Amino acid sequence: MRRTKIVATLGPASNSLDTLRQMIASGLNVVRLNFSHGSPEEKKALVEVVRQAASEENKIVGVMADLQGPKIRVSRFKNGKIILKDKAPFILDASLGKEDGDDNAVGIDYKELPADVNPKDILLLNDGLIVLIVEKVEGPRIFCRVKVGGELSNNKGINRQGGGLSAGALTNKDREDLKTAVQLGVDFIAISFVRSKVDVEEAKALIAKEGGQAGVIAKIERVEAIVPEILQDIIKASDGIMVARGDLAVEIGDAEVPAAQKMMIEYARGLNKPVITATQMMESMITNMVPTRAEVSDVANAVLDGTDAVMLSAETATGKHPVVVIQTMDRVCLAAEKQPRSLGLSNHHRPTYCARVDEAVSMASMYIARHLKIRAVISLTESGMIALWVSRTRSGIPIYGLSRDRNALGKMALYSDVYPIEFDVTKYKTNTELKEAAVEKLRESNLVRSEDLVVVTSGDHIGVTGRTNSLTILQVT
Repeated sequence: MRRTKIVATLGPASNSLDTLRQMIASGLNVVRLNFSHGSPEEKKALVEVVRQAASEENKIVGVMADLQGPKIRVSRFKNGKIILKDKAPFILDASLGKEDGDDNAVGIDYKELPADVNPKDILLLNDGLIVLIVEKVEGPRIFCRVKVGGELSNNKGINRQGGGLSAGALTNKDREDLKTAVQLGVDFIAISFVRSKVDVEEAKALIAKEGGQAGVIAKIERVEAIVPEILQDIIKASDGIMVARGDLAVEIGDAEVPAAQKMMIEYARGLNKPVITATQMMESMITNMVPTRAEVSDVANAVLDGTDAVMLSAETATGKHPVVVIQTMDRVCLAAEKQPRSLGLSNHHRPTYCARVDEAVSMASMYIARHLKIRAVISLTESGMIALWVSRTRSGIPIYGLSRDRNALGKMALYSDVYPIEFDVTKYKTNTELKEAAVEKLRESNLVRSEDLVVVTSGDHIGVTGRTNSLTILQVT
């Protein structure tokens, strides 16, 4: 059983019922809905297809809405694109019409950009393929000199090397999209270009205002966000993070990304939060049937570092082989998980004093599981938190999160080592009857066998969130 989870972006190549069923059967755990594209009606239809496919495959599949974030891009050119020559002058003009770009200047969607830059700043366009040096700023116009030229087409992104752009993480579009995501009942909402915990707190407040339960995933792609103190505050405030290596690489330089990725994974696991590693993990498989050796190593190293999930973007959204790429990633993750290095204590939070009873129960359950021949940990949970805490210790012992709550099940689909199972605890009158039924559920599914030992965590008050206070060791009959 694969412990690392696979997140896949949906798009034209993967939004049909048949393809989704094949992807889920091949090992897809969480779908990503990219809110940069499409209408609310299209997103609603897509969520319905995902849920139908998951139901027909008898699997739990989480849903993550990924908000676009601030659109710091050039506008459009009269002819669709231009060629910038090295050392040539070029102007980014916030006052220029949206369709009026030419060889000399182009408009910009983010009108505050002139106030954010200074002479000698380096601006990186189109994921760093075009490099401009700011010479001067006059009102709404940024006068630049081309350092590295090439083809520049409509709507390409702009980054400032070293970060520092003042755009907030949530735009007005994002706030409307967040409402849509809550109405659709998604399990996670990913926030782009997070600068500090304040951005996460704003998103959480908006979700609560709409009556939602979605967890917030903070996408780490700004240089400001990888300052250790700020990063830890973001992780604590969020329900998980995404190592968004695309824009992050542009801001800090591609050579700095591997070390930053390892730091983020370590911090997230240390603070008991899930972490997703993303961007170009199987990029060549957009067109090819086989990944490069470097891509295989990239995925495997993320697993060995302790990531909860690995994510696919264009590979499944627009690529030619969405099912094959899921199968390939599954195979690579399984191979990496065979290595002893993927197990053991992954610097998870081990407090000398637990502030919560349920946290203490989770710590105790994994200690027992690691020091007794335990076949499985069964977490009877309303919110999924116990399963998350238990999963922070990489033991190789499967953790089954049994819940009646759809959102809790969807969240657990992201957590490494955790396998969500729909189970209504309120059908049982006593804790003894409940625990026996939970064990029988696993036995009927051939997940445990007679005479196996299992650990069951539960609470005295059946069906009440946050009241787990007991740990029981049972033998399967």
